[in-house]
Amino acid sequence: MGKVTGFKEFDRLSEPALPAAERVKNYKEFVLHLSDEQAKMQGARCMDCGIPFCQSGCPVNNIIPDFNDLVFRQNWQEALDTLHSTNNFPEFTGRVCPAPCEASCTLNINDDAVGIKSIEHAIIDKGWEMGWVVPQPPKRKTGKRVAVVGSGPAGLAAAQQLARVGHDVVVFEKNDRIGGLLRYGIPDFKLEKSHIDRRLAQMQAEGVQFRVSQHIGSDTPASALMADFDAVILAGGAEQPRDLPVPGRELDGIHFAMDFLPQQNKVVAGDKIANQTMATGKHVVVIGGGDTGSDCVGTSNRHGAASITQFELMPMPPEEENRPLVWPYWPVKLRTSSSHEEGCERDWSVATKRFEGSNGKVEKLVAARVEWKDHGGQMRMQEVPGSEFEINADLVLLAMGFVAPTSTGLLEQFAALGVEKDQRQNVKAATEGTMAYQTTNPKVFAAGDMRRGQSLVVWAIREGRQCARSVDEYLMGTSDLPR
Repeated sequence: MGKVTGFKEFDRLSEPALPAAERVKNYKEFVLHLSDEQAKMQGARCMDCGIPFCQSGCPVNNIIPDFNDLVFRQNWQEALDTLHSTNNFPEFTGRVCPAPCEASCTLNINDDAVGIKSIEHAIIDKGWEMGWVVPQPPKRKTGKRVAVVGSGPAGLAAAQQLARVGHDVVVFEKNDRIGGLLRYGIPDFKLEKSHIDRRLAQMQAEGVQFRVSQHIGSDTPASALMADFDAVILAGGAEQPRDLPVPGRELDGIHFAMDFLPQQNKVVAGDKIANQTMATGKHVVVIGGGDTGSDCVGTSNRHGAASITQFELMPMPPEEENRPLVWPYWPVKLRTSSSHEEGCERDWSVATKRFEGSNGKVEKLVAARVEWKDHGGQMRMQEVPGSEFEINADLVLLAMGFVAPTSTGLLEQFAALGVEKDQRQNVKAATEGTMAYQTTNPKVFAAGDMRRGQSLVVWAIREGRQCARSVDEYLMGTSDLPR
């Protein structure tokens, strides 16, 4: 490393962000990347630890010590090449990835981890500013055609990798714009959609074709893809949300998070949404303590909600993890997002019992406190006697995760073509063996949430890249794409 004592000399520096009172006035990104000098000092904190656990903690296996050192030496273009060698879209992960690499950082055992995510963010932003991110069209064409169903990060990663080795790739998206969850799941204040658009322009220059408003299994039968293409990749999302079947669920004003969030994304993009679900002036209750719930909080703050309360069924996690016990694995600890900082009441170990209202509209939520106890090695929930309470609720947003891909249409038709599901109702495909990501129909492959279930953007990119290699090997007998 260029500065072997840097971790002793420099403190971790968080990326600057606009004040909460200012940023809730619009839907623009408010986290700013580090300056060149700040990034240099943060790169200097990488401690030449010998075994870079950060790389194994990173699902795409970014070569983190190398680009940290290159940034310290201000060799930005080589740092960008190093970053791109493992990650097609660092502008996405540098903004929305929770950074499991930092949890695995050796320095994190007893100090503040290296700010790997902030360095990644700085590298890719520098790359775009300097015009270093350019199309990489193939040197030859193979004559093979590949259909990619789903244009989220898994589908896009697979499509770009396959196009760069000469295959003709067509990406099918059921929505009116390309991007999947990146486009219609993540709020603009976390990921402005211009980042997607300029990457799509690069991919089009590399030969990728995009077809929107194409719902495979509805508008276009699965059999047509099988007839027209040499291989098919299923890279859609796990879109079936976990419901809350309690009395009063049918009342108006109770919505799934992914019915609420995409509407605002479309409005920011310039669309007109009839009867948009708004939090303005309402008492909002978000059920679910994960990232999707946090996005509901941030969007409700920007709508001007009267109050926002977020409930989580599980107990409140510790503010600090036991680092020697959990390192280098992802720790369970209290995480406060930027949306929480903008205004939100949070409560844990709360179970919703019923919704109440009048004239068909929800007005209150009735809940009770629960405690979790070990029963023969299994944690079970028990209601605390006498703990029932109620809270005003004009708008309830269900953000409790997703259970599986939608089973109707697409997967029904592919099932008739021999594509099986696993026990969790995801598309069945192994990640190891001679032909990873191949389904029970040899011509069909699966990657991302549709194969592994609800997960992170960075896992989707990893699976898309690895799936692309298997498809290339299936079509050509061998592949030079990275595994």
